[in-house]
Amino acid sequence: MMQEHRTGSSRLTVLHLVQPVDGGVARVVVDLVRSQVQKGVRALVACPPDGPLPGQAADAGADVLRWPAGRAPGPGLASEVLTAAGLIRRSAPDVLHAHSAKAGLAGRLAVRGRVPTVFQPHAWSFDAVDGRPAELVRRWERYGARWSTRTLCVSEAERRAGEAAGISSRWAVIRNGIDLDRFGAGEADGDGDGHGDGDGDGHGGGESVGARTRAEARSEEPLLAALPPATPLVVCVGRLCRQKGQDVLLRAWPEISRRVPGARLVLVGDGPDAERLRGSAPPGVLFAGAVADTRPWLRAADVAVLPSRWEGMALAPLEAMACGTPVVVSDVSGARESLPPGQRSHCLVPPREPAALTDALVALLSDRALREELGARARTHARTAHDVRATAAAVLDLYRDVLGPPRPSTSPPRPSTREYIQP
Repeated sequence: MMQEHRTGSSRLTVLHLVQPVDGGVARVVVDLVRSQVQKGVRALVACPPDGPLPGQAADAGADVLRWPAGRAPGPGLASEVLTAAGLIRRSAPDVLHAHSAKAGLAGRLAVRGRVPTVFQPHAWSFDAVDGRPAELVRRWERYGARWSTRTLCVSEAERRAGEAAGISSRWAVIRNGIDLDRFGAGEADGDGDGHGDGDGDGHGGGESVGARTRAEARSEEPLLAALPPATPLVVCVGRLCRQKGQDVLLRAWPEISRRVPGARLVLVGDGPDAERLRGSAPPGVLFAGAVADTRPWLRAADVAVLPSRWEGMALAPLEAMACGTPVVVSDVSGARESLPPGQRSHCLVPPREPAALTDALVALLSDRALREELGARARTHARTAHDVRATAAAVLDLYRDVLGPPRPSTSPPRPSTREYIQP
């Protein structure tokens, strides 16, 4: 634990400024807060009052501050910046940790380098838009980087994308981690690498540990329990929005259904595109809506898929892998780094290409032995490379670094350095 820091107090205070309040960003913040509180850190979370984050952060031990802020910049930005500045002034944090583009914008404008600031983009906002809006966002990120003591990326690919956009910063790369006590549980009866006695077509032979786990998980959810036990099942967990690419998956699904008769797709989550996706869904697609616990769905799946258009490093595939479920993901930032070595040919597809997505999912749905092998390797990889405890410890080390003694004034500036803090 860090006992002494720049303020001279005996307790480190970190203010997490956060928008959005759901999805992967919220889960990352809650995991960090829980670990930091356990280490004796005073963790504060300033965020909008709606969504799951305020309650979850409070349960994790954070002091939650009300920060009304929209998800995107708009006419209320000036007020949001002033409110953030007031919260920061009153709470007097040693470190400001701004999560995602909106909080990064408001937080850095509010303090302008007067408080050590860690900006974590959680995927670059300029990837979400095209043309002139994208260039305007890149210009802001290049300008705002002067007020980032560190820019924290969750993958090396995300850092490279920032550099390619002309952002000059002091970089840190800490890959996302997941709670293995939650997502690694459920395979206690074995090591998750059972291959069964099947013939590789997914329909015959003995039952592996993974198959028993899937059957048990399907029985927990009424939507799945109603399906025939041998139904080939694909699950996509994610916010229903353009970023996550469920529309690409729905375009691929009719051909998948033709080549794998009886297959079902379940979309788990809610979001702004929910109504549109429901209206365009072909037969064989089920909508679970928002769920409090994604584990039964990930364990029930034969394959988990996330066809994102952009990411930093998505959590849902990591959580699926920790459950022993093979994944198919689009080749966006963080995807290659999240997969076990040797699985890219089976599990990685170009973004926005339904045909490639179809081929990858059909190949896995048609080969049980391959699914079992990939799932076992994925589970081992998640346990060794994506433990949230290691991620949280690396973030604390990063705070320790930004609170260290300043460089002598005679030292030349280092506007763009790479610092790899790898769990």
